[in-house]
Amino acid sequence: MSDLPPEEELDAQLRASLGSLPAASPSDGGRLDPATALAVFDAQIGSRALDIVARRLRAAGEGYYTIGSAGHEANAMVAAALRPDDPALLHYRSGAFYLARAGQVPGSTPDRDVLLGLVAAASEPISGGRHKVFGRDELAVIPQTSTIASHLPRALGVAFAIERARKLGVPSAWPADAITVASFGDASANHSTAVGAINAASQVSFRGLPLPLLLVCEDNGLGISVPTPDGWIAAAYGERPGIGYFAADGFDAAATFDAACDAVAHVRSLRRPAFLHLRTVRFMGHAGTDGELGYRSRRDVAADYARDPVLGLAKHLVAKGYATPGELVARYDARVAAVSREAESVVRERHLASAAEIVAPLSPRRPDAVRSDATQAGDPDARSAAFAGRLPESGEPLTLADSINRALADALVRYPQSIVFGEDVGRKGGVYGVTRGLAKRFGAGRVFDTLLDEQSILGLALGAGVSGLLPIPEIQYLAYLHNAEDQLRGEAASLSFFSNGRYRNPMVVRIAGLAYQKGFGGHFHNDNGVAALRDIPGLVVAVPSRPEDAGPMLRSCIAAGIADGQVSVFLEPIALYHERDLLSPGDRGWLGAYSLVGHAPIGSARTHTEGTDLTVLTFGNGLRMSLRVAALLADEGIRLRVVDLRWLMPLPVDDMLREANATGRVLVVDETRHSGGVGEGIVTALVEGRFSGPIARVSGADSYVPLGDAANTVLISED
Repeated sequence: MSDLPPEEELDAQLRASLGSLPAASPSDGGRLDPATALAVFDAQIGSRALDIVARRLRAAGEGYYTIGSAGHEANAMVAAALRPDDPALLHYRSGAFYLARAGQVPGSTPDRDVLLGLVAAASEPISGGRHKVFGRDELAVIPQTSTIASHLPRALGVAFAIERARKLGVPSAWPADAITVASFGDASANHSTAVGAINAASQVSFRGLPLPLLLVCEDNGLGISVPTPDGWIAAAYGERPGIGYFAADGFDAAATFDAACDAVAHVRSLRRPAFLHLRTVRFMGHAGTDGELGYRSRRDVAADYARDPVLGLAKHLVAKGYATPGELVARYDARVAAVSREAESVVRERHLASAAEIVAPLSPRRPDAVRSDATQAGDPDARSAAFAGRLPESGEPLTLADSINRALADALVRYPQSIVFGEDVGRKGGVYGVTRGLAKRFGAGRVFDTLLDEQSILGLALGAGVSGLLPIPEIQYLAYLHNAEDQLRGEAASLSFFSNGRYRNPMVVRIAGLAYQKGFGGHFHNDNGVAALRDIPGLVVAVPSRPEDAGPMLRSCIAAGIADGQVSVFLEPIALYHERDLLSPGDRGWLGAYSLVGHAPIGSARTHTEGTDLTVLTFGNGLRMSLRVAALLADEGIRLRVVDLRWLMPLPVDDMLREANATGRVLVVDETRHSGGVGEGIVTALVEGRFSGPIARVSGADSYVPLGDAANTVLISED
């Protein structure tokens, strides 16, 4: 090894090795034909050239990303074994796969695609300069920013959706015989997200359900500086129920291609998952800032040059007589020169320059399109059949739970691509009966139970949404969401942002939450921590409190998913599910009429009383308490103006200011926590809107909710 920068050392080592390859000798080429071998070699040297130029751009202050694919180029063999319409979710070291996939689609410009991402150009074809990602819709490559395999639950969902769409006879983004491929690293294979997704794939296959998923572990033996124990990946994933296991050393080009072809054939023909263990090396450290000689010896680093997958394929090409060493050196030099010239061009491209431009794809809102869709009913005959002739709008007033149930049934009638799923939602009908009867009426293909894993539930929704289905998953309790929250933050809400709107994953996540379950369950069933949801850019958070609002709000969320690709959380107050009375036992004041085509615009509040003395801004359980207090104070001549916010993201700021100015004073009734709760955002919005009257707020304590009557000491009350 020399004291050259890593990229220059790698370049020199490969050029020297290519030029000194031995003369042709007989070898077994397996299924790797000359055309495929040369196409893969071009993808490999293109990826290598991009990694070298990325370092040079960074050294010149013109590039922003240096996590490369050097040493992992054997993944191009996987692309060669697949079809270009097989959806791919790629590891950040799968650059050669991306180039090989692009080589299968005429007119592609993969070198320029990647370079535009390296310099964060606004013209970059997938993220528009928001991040350097591998992605392009024409290549069926769904962009991923994951460094910890957080894209694997989505990959599981895409594979599931291919088969489910075929079963339901509804359109899909992918061919009916497509398979899904997801690549990830050996260190990421230890993350709970990967372990959970692979376990879910194993269980689905074990149950006999089709799941065309190819998992590719690119094993370079390192997690930044931490070694992966020798043999660990094979031991951990070599014998998983329902998952075929295939392995290859990426240096052996023919064997790698054969293993990839075998794995692909297994998945495509059997519609069962496979795990392809691809042994690789890693050159130039983890990234440009990683000085790997601080934790690896020079001898170990130098030894990896002999295992270079580009060199391995070159040896195969020469041994088979497909090319001479001199031709390969010339081919490599020409590609580095071409990439360098392209780099000189892209550094002159425009960058994103305004906040408005940056956030434009994050949460597009087309309220007219949402209103148009939300105010249309399903086919009358289909509705009559689904409700056995007892249409909910012509019946008795309903509870909140019953209203949600009827609205879900209407959604299943109206949208044949919609599916409802989660733990216990099928045969049992949900812990609180909210989905009761839906599976029987619409079948297990559309309303079904999942395994107990919130990451997999949300991943299934992510994959279904990006594939053309309309997922309505349920998370059983708000407290159960938090171990899977990154599936919303890092995957669901970010997809449109990092694909500049080219990919969308519409979904409505139903979550039973908030507190006041008469002391039942403690924190795990009485969670009021919604700050994590309100911190996710672009997410819609709806809190239906009244039965007559539940249907219109759910329809608005679904219509926004159809029109805008919106990701929504429908946070249902558990304590209000089966409430019937408002002021006194038997008054039936908390029942409401079912509205068939009602519409509740996202970000709009609802005023319940027209008092002139004080405006109360509230939501959820706070609405019921506030209305009871308003009735009590009315007897004393104090008139409250009670406003249900309904939407916590985005807050109904215009309505809040209008109703605040109607009385000149505001009380915020916030059942969530004092610090980080919803009330802080409400008060801030009022101040920023120049409301000049007095503001006070009551809120929950900064505490988890304890068991039993002790809960009343940390939650707000009517008193």
